[in-house]
Amino acid sequence: MKFNFFFILSLAFIFSGIAQNNSTKNSDTEKKSEIQVIARVQKDRILLRWAVNTPIAWKKLNTYGYLIERFTVTRDNKTLAKPERVVLAEAFKPEPVETWEKLIDENDNAAIIAQAIFGESFSVTGADNLESIVNLSEEAEQRFTFALYTADKDFEVAKKAGLGFEDKNVKQNEKYAYRISSNVLENELSIVYGGVFVSLKEYEPLPKPMDLTAHFTDNSTMLSWNFKILAHVYGSYYVERSTDKINYKRITEKPYTSLSQENANNNRIFYVDSIANNTSYNYRIQGISPFGELGPYSDVVSGKGKALLKYVPHLTVKDFKDDSTVTLTWEFPEEGNNEISGFELNRSDYDNDKYVKVIKNIPAKDRSVTYNKLLATNYFTITAVGKNGNSRTSFPMLVQPVDSIPPAKPVGLKGVIDSLGVVKLTWIPNKEKDLLGYRIYKGNTAHEEFSQITVSPNESNTYEDKVLIKNLNPKVYYKIIAVDYHYNMSVFSEVLILKKPDVIPPTSPIFTNFEIKEGSVFLEWINSQSEDTASHQLYRKENGQTDWTLIVDTKNKEEKYQDKTVVEGNTYRYSIFAKDESGLISKASPEVAMFVPKYSVMPAIKGFFAQANKTTNTIDLSWEYANMEVSNFEIYKASDTEPLQLIQVLTGKTKRLSDPTITINTTYKYGIRALFKDGRMSKMDFYTVKF
Repeated sequence: MKFNFFFILSLAFIFSGIAQNNSTKNSDTEKKSEIQVIARVQKDRILLRWAVNTPIAWKKLNTYGYLIERFTVTRDNKTLAKPERVVLAEAFKPEPVETWEKLIDENDNAAIIAQAIFGESFSVTGADNLESIVNLSEEAEQRFTFALYTADKDFEVAKKAGLGFEDKNVKQNEKYAYRISSNVLENELSIVYGGVFVSLKEYEPLPKPMDLTAHFTDNSTMLSWNFKILAHVYGSYYVERSTDKINYKRITEKPYTSLSQENANNNRIFYVDSIANNTSYNYRIQGISPFGELGPYSDVVSGKGKALLKYVPHLTVKDFKDDSTVTLTWEFPEEGNNEISGFELNRSDYDNDKYVKVIKNIPAKDRSVTYNKLLATNYFTITAVGKNGNSRTSFPMLVQPVDSIPPAKPVGLKGVIDSLGVVKLTWIPNKEKDLLGYRIYKGNTAHEEFSQITVSPNESNTYEDKVLIKNLNPKVYYKIIAVDYHYNMSVFSEVLILKKPDVIPPTSPIFTNFEIKEGSVFLEWINSQSEDTASHQLYRKENGQTDWTLIVDTKNKEEKYQDKTVVEGNTYRYSIFAKDESGLISKASPEVAMFVPKYSVMPAIKGFFAQANKTTNTIDLSWEYANMEVSNFEIYKASDTEPLQLIQVLTGKTKRLSDPTITINTTYKYGIRALFKDGRMSKMDFYTVKF
């Protein structure tokens, strides 16, 4: 048998569950074919629904079929060492064409899917804007899309079309993993399998639809509800209406969904129903799951339609009496007087929000009213109050009395800066009713011109700014002015000076001179140039020490120091640091190192003796000195005619010397001094002899 149906489809096809993942705007080559699976747990069975995401995969699977497997994973809350596999169907696919013949005469959904699977051709017509629901360009995509949409509405038809399965052989104490795989040959088309993990214990009744609202107007009701909240449960809805809250009737012949409206870029579904005015109507909605289940009804919303007033008032004239009083005049046809109970004047600070009724019960025959509590800026509307409860309101009129008085000078400006440079300013709010806000000004130095940092007036009496902490300016300066709605500006507030958190250490001092004199170390340096420097700390290391030792902490402007505590023969290293008022310490100055030589004079040599030797015609010198650190002895000589001068340098082991350079009848004076290995020397010792 051949099918060649021509369907007139309503706009109630559903993008939900699996079908929602199929967009015919993408070609098969742009996505990987895969099977997607969902499950619905009932009290005694598990329902499975699946679909593929490309038309070509769907077409091939209609021929080759699906492999349906069930794996028992847990039993009695214990995981099985090896899951128990059961093949539920080896080649599950649409039932043969002849089995559809009787069903399509009774079920429109069956007719659509049968035509999509078996029909020789597939064409669709529908209501206006069908293309806004689905833009299909090829027949294969049409068949694929409408088959999936329709399967979402009727689970029995989905099973018959090879897109649903019902597993009744399940137990309460077991949990299962279902896998739906492709029987299509891998070299013909690769299709990724899908799966789901579920048990009977996960059964939950379907939830009640939420957030149903109704807006009643002239001869119509606009219903709306948030479909996103339960989009994972329901894809479409039935809408029912009653006039007695007992007998309800569906007013949507087909299931209604978000695609039934032109603008689907919204979380809400809208449905407009035509009604008679002054009659009470009650509405409720019922969701339909992708398994064809009907959920519980929503809460009921009720109301009546009311005829709109034919005429709308229009404000035309504003006549100022003084700075706080105005008379407003409006137009409204005289023939509308019998339809209204009167007028109401509404006022707001803004042109489209927060209107408050300021004058009520204005007689229906009046066309003007006087208001005497004007602020700097006022928006007025006039409302015609209908006798049947309906009202019509005019467009707003801006009313601004003349104002040339500036706000008062802002006071109480305070602020703090945290360690990240965030500045929080506060001040006492001005009391002017027409105050628009404040403009904030900032300067980085005390003498520069302040710059405005707010684009438009800041409405609150607080402001947050950001400053750079690590720069050369230790302070930041703020001042503000107040601005009213006529842009009259106050004088500047007092300048607020805020000290930035100190995160920049002071600059390092530098040594300029150092020398060793009289057994002490003399140091000179240039102090740190940072303004907030509080002291300079001089540290020293002796010989091989690893830690610095503080030897002086200057609290004044001194730039020199004499270290009298050094020990001769030791090596010393010096470094100086600057410390600021916040306790931050500079980097160390370049170190200076020096060796302190031994300057102390050793005792004179004992036992120094000179004797004239007439036999050898020499003067023989001798001495004793037990110190093993002597490197040399210096021998000095003077005569009646010559001054004292060095005549010989001897090794430290020598204890004798004969001087042959002498003259008879001459008196000689000899001196001796020891030189030590560490650079020191002894006192001179003298001996006088006549030859």
